[in-house]
Amino acid sequence: MAGPRSYRYRVVDVFTTQPLEGNQLGVFPDSSGLHDTTMQKIAKELNLAETTFVSPASQPGCAARVRIFTPAREMPFAGHPTIGTSFVLLDEGIVPKGSQSFALEEGVGPVAVRVEAGERPMIWLRTPPITIGKTYDRALCAQVLGLAPSDLVDAAPEIVSAANPAVFVPVKDKQAVDRSDLDARGLATLKGQDNESIFVFVFTPTPEGAYSRMFAPEHGVLEDPATGSATGPLAAYMMRHGLVSSTDGTRFVSEQGTKMGRRSFLHVQIHGERGTRGIEVGGYVTPIVEATMTI
Repeated sequence: MAGPRSYRYRVVDVFTTQPLEGNQLGVFPDSSGLHDTTMQKIAKELNLAETTFVSPASQPGCAARVRIFTPAREMPFAGHPTIGTSFVLLDEGIVPKGSQSFALEEGVGPVAVRVEAGERPMIWLRTPPITIGKTYDRALCAQVLGLAPSDLVDAAPEIVSAANPAVFVPVKDKQAVDRSDLDARGLATLKGQDNESIFVFVFTPTPEGAYSRMFAPEHGVLEDPATGSATGPLAAYMMRHGLVSSTDGTRFVSEQGTKMGRRSFLHVQIHGERGTRGIEVGGYVTPIVEATMTI
């Protein structure tokens, strides 16, 4: 029987230039020999929003295969793991340093990554195809979030998804965002008989873009400091409901995680009128930890 083996991993803070802010991510640059079950156990052990495991790509044109786990489940796509893992792959030379673009193989398929050069490079991902789902009753959304119906703006909450369905609930101001809360019972009330796993994204438009929070109790994440997979859909929702004044070439910022002490800045760039040529989400990455796990 084989003995214990050591696996080196990194922890980075994503969507921030400040240590101990943004969204934490664990990255295992070489996951060879790790079984799916073990990956899930490691993600639960580290108890970060997500942990990624890198292996050689099986699809042509991709730099690496990346599997993404929350403490509770595997995800087909997620934003801060894509950007944080890209940073580690570049930093370690797994993707050649100086690369301006490449693709990562994820559960949703190849995800395009772009590196915007600068004193501190910003890493961008291209959001996978976005779909629009069902709408929700405004009063019910207010109830499960602990808000009054008058706290919500006059736009129907609805599901928008880029592989991970989220209910977007627009409210009138930052104070309402900060007062909102959602637990597993409230989420069950919102879902009713629906079996699809969802999370809830509460936001208010700001001059800079948006101020937001995200709750995902079904994914083992009571609140997420920065949700890159939801930020492209956020832009789509805001365009759909007239909450963004212009579209083609627009860049704006979604501030998330501030209420929980993990302030994050997620940059958005819209390509083409109403995003017809794609929506990119970008951010900075700050390395925090290099360590070894022996299992």
